[in-house]
Amino acid sequence: MKVYETTGFPHPARVRIALAEKNALDKVEFVEVDVMNGEHRQPEFRAKNPNASVPVLELDCGTNISECTAITEYIDHAFPGISLTGKTAKTRAIIQMMQRRGEQNLLDAVGTYFHHATPGLGEALETDQNKEWGEKQKEKAIAGMYYFDQVLGEQEFVAGKDFTMADITVFAGLSFADFAKIDIPAECKNLIAWREKIAQRPSVQS
Repeated sequence: MKVYETTGFPHPARVRIALAEKNALDKVEFVEVDVMNGEHRQPEFRAKNPNASVPVLELDCGTNISECTAITEYIDHAFPGISLTGKTAKTRAIIQMMQRRGEQNLLDAVGTYFHHATPGLGEALETDQNKEWGEKQKEKAIAGMYYFDQVLGEQEFVAGKDFTMADITVFAGLSFADFAKIDIPAECKNLIAWREKIAQRPSVQS
């Protein structure tokens, strides 16, 4: 199988962490997509993902899977090891809920700020910018940090007592926030401590 990615981008990083948690990095071939030069918008790549975004998982049978949640679901069930998406109905539901909150209230909010309220990836790629909307999403991202700080003051990981894909999403969101120059508020001590702990996981360091 192949993973089409762009090195350094937050969403491909989520997939790499998931693969590393399952000790499966060596089970896939990574294919670099030159987003900066618009390769993701070419017909050949759009045939794999009409949304023209990375990452994309291409199975040996030719099936293409996009969207990090869907890719992580596949990875979690295709390889043995730690469960990233939950084993019971309750845990699966909670993980999906918290993972979505991580996307909406942090990772996607940071992305919208970056692409709309900053130069982003440059004039050739950043079209139809709305700076006011981007600034509002920055506020949303910071509010998300406060929310996850509260959550992590009550439990060890984002979705409960175990490390899951929800943690991967929030960690990626904070990394993107660094790149976009959105600081974690100093009073979010639980979130800061959690991030330092997650950063030490072999899957993240790899």
